[in-house]
Amino acid sequence: MARKKEQEFVQHITPRSEDFSQWYTDVILQSGLVDYAPVRGCMVMKPYGYAIWERIQQEMDARFKATGHENVYMPMLIPESLLLKEAEHVEGFAPEVAWVTQGGMETLQERLAVRPTSETIFCTMYAKWVQSWRDLPMKYNQWCSVMRWEKSTRPFLRTSEFLWQEGHTIHATPEEAQKETLDMLEVYREVAETVLALPVYVGQKSDREKFAGARATYSMEAMMQDGKALQAGTTHNFGTNFAEAFGIQYLSREGKLEYVHETSWGVSTRLIGAIIMTHGDERGLRLPPNLAPIQAVVLPIAAHKEGVTEGAARVAEALKAAGVRVKLDERDTVSAGWKFNEWELKGVPLRVEVGPRDLEAGQVTVARRDTFEKIALPLDGLAQSVPALLAQIQQTMFDQARAFRDAHTRVVHTYEELAEAVQDGFALGMWCGDEACEEKIKAELNATSRNMPFDQTPCGDTCAICGKKAGRLMYFAKAY
Repeated sequence: MARKKEQEFVQHITPRSEDFSQWYTDVILQSGLVDYAPVRGCMVMKPYGYAIWERIQQEMDARFKATGHENVYMPMLIPESLLLKEAEHVEGFAPEVAWVTQGGMETLQERLAVRPTSETIFCTMYAKWVQSWRDLPMKYNQWCSVMRWEKSTRPFLRTSEFLWQEGHTIHATPEEAQKETLDMLEVYREVAETVLALPVYVGQKSDREKFAGARATYSMEAMMQDGKALQAGTTHNFGTNFAEAFGIQYLSREGKLEYVHETSWGVSTRLIGAIIMTHGDERGLRLPPNLAPIQAVVLPIAAHKEGVTEGAARVAEALKAAGVRVKLDERDTVSAGWKFNEWELKGVPLRVEVGPRDLEAGQVTVARRDTFEKIALPLDGLAQSVPALLAQIQQTMFDQARAFRDAHTRVVHTYEELAEAVQDGFALGMWCGDEACEEKIKAELNATSRNMPFDQTPCGDTCAICGKKAGRLMYFAKAY
């Protein structure tokens, strides 16, 4: 009977091998992460989905503050005149901007953009706030939503409105700005790999793929289970591009009026999509313990028997005292089998079963979400054994994802090899630097350049696309 319930519970999740896109949609809806909003291209984040985002926020925000950044909040409406100040920037975002043209019954004299990003408003304020070298650096971040009027949308991966953080900093020298750009890329990489169990390739974007208005853009690229890349975070060095457009100047130590050097960097709820597509399976979500809002769920088995409910409560309290994010599921309206499947669908890393036989034996039975392995653990010492097991699960999930990525990364030397490699993974090859080669693979293979790794040890001396002399190593892939 329990097996029958289990099959009924999961039959609506489309197998990944059958339709990866539909599998993704099934998982996010059935696990209770989001629902569709009445506004085109927007999503409603339900409590469990938002709890995952809160965990990402907590991990990121702690690192931002530890590196000297402060949180601020800027208005969501930006006057059109501000967007027009930096030509390359406005040109890059123009097709995606949503405009407010009326307030109440009054037609506005100037259109207001619903922020697609906040460089222009930050720059406007920085120009007011900066006087001398003593005011620098200014290292601010904001957590907010942005609006980009996307033509094709998918929850978490690409929605018209999404949540993110955007850091904006200004510095006295180009060296300080470049250091900031790379330091924040490293913060992103560290969170991705140690918290999200998401292995990434980090490096510099090509000029064609860089952020509108930036002098250099850097990214971290992850590999999804369908062989497509996903850009999981970016950092940008603007140099003085925006400073010159917005007049952000300071008096230097030498008494000269100088332009500041600016950076920006951001990650978004797209990371949740990356987690789903990197770790999920036919049972639903698989959440890395360092990220999971609930690391362990405690379930009383045969709760009607004497001492079971109390024993389960004691286990939950002991784990909570040990720093484990724990949930005690005492519901009596559904069966234990139903609970097993529900918490597996939600990706909780560890299920802790407490039944009369367990209590009699002085143990609990734990089930790992990553491997489905069941283990008996003594009641004495749970405060040590459960955190250790969670750490093991975290490492196992990262190792699995890295092994998959590495198995789907090929060094290529010819166009034929590149064309084959990007069908289900990364192609790493030499590139001549010509945008025409990027245009060719986009038009013919629906693939793009992803980034140039910092380790530029060559794998040849000719471009894998055109065969000309080449001195740059580049990752190529199809991407979301």
